[in-house]
Amino acid sequence: MTTSTQPAPPETARPLTVSFWQAFLFWLKLGFISFGGPAGQISIMHQELVEQKRWISEKRFLHALNYCMLLPGPEAQQLAIYIGWLMHRTIGGIVAGVLFVLPSLFILIALSWIYIAFGHLTWVEGLFYGIKPAVTAIVFQAAHRIGMRSLKNKTLWMIAAFAFVAIFALNVPFPVIVLSAAMIGYVGSKLSPALFEVGGGHGQSSKSYGAALIDDDTPVPAHARFNWTKLAVLVLAGVVLWIIPMGSLTALYGWTHPLTQMAWFFTKAALLTFGGAYAVLPYVYQGAVNHYGWLTPTQMIDGLALGETTPGPLIMVVTFVGFIGAYTHALFGPELLFVAGALAAVIVTWFTFLPSFLFILAGGPLIESTHNDIKFTAPLTAITAAVVGVILNLALFFGYHVLWPQEFAGGFDWIAALIALGAAIALFHYKRNVIQVIAVCAVIGLVLSYIQLP
Repeated sequence: MTTSTQPAPPETARPLTVSFWQAFLFWLKLGFISFGGPAGQISIMHQELVEQKRWISEKRFLHALNYCMLLPGPEAQQLAIYIGWLMHRTIGGIVAGVLFVLPSLFILIALSWIYIAFGHLTWVEGLFYGIKPAVTAIVFQAAHRIGMRSLKNKTLWMIAAFAFVAIFALNVPFPVIVLSAAMIGYVGSKLSPALFEVGGGHGQSSKSYGAALIDDDTPVPAHARFNWTKLAVLVLAGVVLWIIPMGSLTALYGWTHPLTQMAWFFTKAALLTFGGAYAVLPYVYQGAVNHYGWLTPTQMIDGLALGETTPGPLIMVVTFVGFIGAYTHALFGPELLFVAGALAAVIVTWFTFLPSFLFILAGGPLIESTHNDIKFTAPLTAITAAVVGVILNLALFFGYHVLWPQEFAGGFDWIAALIALGAAIALFHYKRNVIQVIAVCAVIGLVLSYIQLP
């Protein structure tokens, strides 16, 4: 008698080998279809690589994902790098990681140019008028989703509350909040480890989808075994790949030039922002909007809307930030606005994603030889709790600028409020996905633009 409903292909169906070019075509396809944020992207990879192609087993997939969840940066892209590296060595990891973001880079450069060059047109304004309330609802949903997954006891709720007060009322820098939460988690792992055992939301699984190419008992390949020499070479290569462009920008333009400052700022963002794309956004708006003035609060919201509707990691919103900052400030003069924007977009993308490759290629061999340890996962648990409070602050920030576009003195935009409410109902009650909600709200905004925008 068979009662299992999960797929269980015959043992003989185990993939014998996967060529580099087979993997290349998959990673290229993934770069164009990876909508839905990190959850959607991880779901796509799980469905394709674990359930259908069976290139990697469920257990090995989750083991890699748990490591990526510990790291700052986009966990979905890092997971792609990890699996690509495990299958086809360093070149496989590089190809997987680059193709994960490359289509999104070109798409966002094009959309950023259309936005800044033609955003004054009525129909474009209408689209964004409908999309921005939807984005506000989406960020509230992100806070709720992460909170329900991670705030499993009063201690974690308190960490989230303190993080919210710190950033909302005290304007504490985001990296300070993250590092403080990590320290609380580490100390907590020693004093009361049970409070921090909920992890990042990705536990182990007993599911099996049939024999996989990289199965539970598949030996670690030679290139994935830890070696001090290889580690030193990789770290040196990473440092060189950072120093050459940073040194070139400093030599050409000086340390205080916006392009150099963008490179430095997004290096810090890549290294200090844990907890996924929604966690990095508060740090980006603190710096890009409040400190450097590269773009306005409204432009930041519009950038997030574009990031939500394009493939690739949501953190690709940094491409928009770089493009708009360089374009609007005419860094190369009025004749080269697009060139300045495109160069800045490439620069911030390079410095944002470079650490992800180093973390995986250098740290992967250690992870392949170790198992989860509470002293490593507890800081992640505390950081994730803090991120909930930070994302809630971000949602309030967006809500204020959407519902009071002219600040409090300018009156309440009740039409935008109705759109936001409808988007929230669609997301929370009807469980519609982000793309559907944004598309419907964009159409509403377009229709309103031909009636009368506020």
